Amino acid sequence: MAATAAAMADQLFAAPEGSKTPSSDLEKLGAAALAEAGKYKASYCDIRIVRLRNQRIGTRLSPERGTNRTLAVPTVAEDSSFGFGVRVIVNGAWGFASSPLVTKEEIARITGEAVVIAKANASIQSRPVRLVPVKAYRERWETPHETDPFDVPMAQKLDLLRSVAEEVKKNSRVFGSVATLSLRSEDKYFASTEGASIQQLILQIYGNLDATAVDVQKGISRSRSYTPTQASAGWEYVPEMNLAENAMRIREEVVEHLSAPPVKPGKKDLILMPNHLMLTIHESVAHPTELDRSLGYEANYAGTSYITLKTRGERIASEHCTFVGDRISPRALGTVGFDDDGVMTSEFTIVDKGIFRNFQTTREQAAILGDKESHGCSQADSWATVPFQRMPNVYLKPGSQDTTPEDLIAGIDDGILIDGRGSYSIDQQRYNFQFGGDAFWEIKGGKRGGMISSVAYQARTPDFWQACDGTAGPAYWRQFGTTGDAKGEPTQINSISHGCSPTRFRQVNVLVTD
Repeated sequence: MAATAAAMADQLFAAPEGSKTPSSDLEKLGAAALAEAGKYKASYCDIRIVRLRNQRIGTRLSPERGTNRTLAVPTVAEDSSFGFGVRVIVNGAWGFASSPLVTKEEIARITGEAVVIAKANASIQSRPVRLVPVKAYRERWETPHETDPFDVPMAQKLDLLRSVAEEVKKNSRVFGSVATLSLRSEDKYFASTEGASIQQLILQIYGNLDATAVDVQKGISRSRSYTPTQASAGWEYVPEMNLAENAMRIREEVVEHLSAPPVKPGKKDLILMPNHLMLTIHESVAHPTELDRSLGYEANYAGTSYITLKTRGERIASEHCTFVGDRISPRALGTVGFDDDGVMTSEFTIVDKGIFRNFQTTREQAAILGDKESHGCSQADSWATVPFQRMPNVYLKPGSQDTTPEDLIAGIDDGILIDGRGSYSIDQQRYNFQFGGDAFWEIKGGKRGGMISSVAYQARTPDFWQACDGTAGPAYWRQFGTTGDAKGEPTQINSISHGCSPTRFRQVNVLVTD
C-alpha cells in the first residue's frame, strides 16, 4: 500500500524539465474538489495535495565504558506521508476534512464531509468568515537547487558525518561528539475556487555538530555546538556548511569552556551574534506580532501577546530596530512561492525604526484588520492539518555600511559577547524573558577577552529592544533558522529563519546560571 502511494506521488508530482505550470494530473484531481464544493453551494473551496519526506542522519562518538575504545553509533530515520486536505466556506463558516487516499472519488467524498463540518460550525459562528481578495495564479515554483538531497547515497552522508565527528574527538579531553544532518522535502499542489492552480517543491537541509568535554577532577562537563545556517537548498549547499573546519574550532573551544570562569552578575552591555540573537528575535518579536496571539486565539496553548491592536503606531524598540517579515529571502527556511491561501509571497515591515506597524496576517486576518491584502502567512504543516497563521521569516535590518563588530565592541567598557543558542524562558505575553547561550566571551575596555561561562540575561521585551543602540553592517548579516516552532491545537510545526548582524544592547541584567 505504501509503495503504491509513493509511486503514485512520484507520478503526480513529476514535471518536464523547466515546466512552469502544474501537473495536469494534479489539476484534474483538484478540479474534483472544486466541482463537488459547487454542488453544495460553498462560497469558497481549496484543496492541497501534499507529499512530505523527512530524513534524519547522525553519528555519535563516545567512549565505551571500561575500555579505551570509542563507540561509533550511526542513526538513520526516514518517514513520508501523502494525502490531501479540503477547506470550504459554507454559510460563512470554515469546514475541513482530509484523507490519505488520493483518488477523485475520495476527494469528492471528503469535500462533502468538509461541507457537513462547515454547516455545523455555522450554527455557532459569531460572525461570517471574510477573505480579502487574491490574484489567481497558475504556476509551478521550486526551491532553487541543483541536486535533490534525497538523491544522494546514504553511505556518502554517513561517511561525511563520521569524518567530522572524528575531527571533533581528536582532543583527548573531548568526551563525546555528535554530527547530524536533517533533510525535508515537501511536494504541494494547491487549487481554489478563485482560480488558483499552484504546484511547489520545497527543500530544506540543516545540520549540527556537538562537542562535550569533561573535567573528572572538578566534576563538570561543558559543551560547544556549531550549527551552520539552516537552508532551503539542495545538496550543493553542504560543502558551504564548512563542517570539517568548524569541527576543529569547536573542539578547541569546548576544552577552553571547561576552564572558563563564571560570569560576575550585574548590568552589562551585550554583543549578541546572529546565531544567538535569532532566537531572541523569534521569541520576543516574531511571536508577539502574530495577530491570532493578540486576538487571544492562541492563549490556551502558547499564550497571547503584550502587543495589541492599539499598539499599531506605538514605539516598542529603539530607532536602530527595523524588523521585516518575508517569505522570499534566498535560502531562508520560510521561503516559498505561495502560501496556503494561494497568496504570492512578498515582504512587509513589522517594526519601522522602533515603531510597530504591521501584524503577520492571512487572508481572513487581513479582513479582520481592514487591510486590503494578506501578508501571505497562511500555512499547514501537512495535508492532514488546517492552514492557519504561521510566522514568516523575520529579520532585523543591518546597520550602516561601515559599522563592524569591532566598532560595537570598542564602545563597551564592561560587557559580554554571546554566541549560539542556549536555554530560554519567556512568559505567556512575550513580555518577560531570560536567555542563555552556547559560548560567551568577556569584553573589557573595548576589547574581547577570554571565554567565560554560566551566563544568562533577562529583561522585559520593550525595554530590551529600546536598549539596542547599534548593529553591524550588511557584510556581517547572517540568517539562522529554527525548525521546531510549535503552535496551535493540535500542534503544528513550522520552520523559519531569522536574520541579523551582530547587535549591541546597553545595560542588560546578567545572571550567573550555575
